Amino acid sequence: MLNQVILIGRLAQDPESRILEDGRKVCYINLAVQRSFKNVDGQYDTDFIRITVWEGLATAIENYASKGVMLAVKARIQTWKYELPDDRKLTMLEVIAERITYLTSSTKAELRSDEESSEK
Repeated sequence: MLNQVILIGRLAQDPESRILEDGRKVCYINLAVQRSFKNVDGQYDTDFIRITVWEGLATAIENYASKGVMLAVKARIQTWKYELPDDRKLTMLEVIAERITYLTSSTKAELRSDEESSEK
């Protein structure tokens, strides 16, 4: 069995990080992924996919990625149940990042590199 997703796109906004009550770090990124085919108007539609990034990978994405950076994300899909007040249940899909590759540099990374070289 295999549960693997590969997405390539640009960050639609800066990463959003949180520290959970148990001390774990989680980061959410919104990846704009252009479809590979044109719609009836002759335009390429874009899907905005929310991706959850955990712990060390969350720290890296928070420190080195910003809006507009192109990323390749290897991920898995995870499901969970959400109960509504009227006794209905929804099955939610979540994309969990396992590996992230930077395809373009970000201004955050360039600024950090400049700061590190000026400290020497």
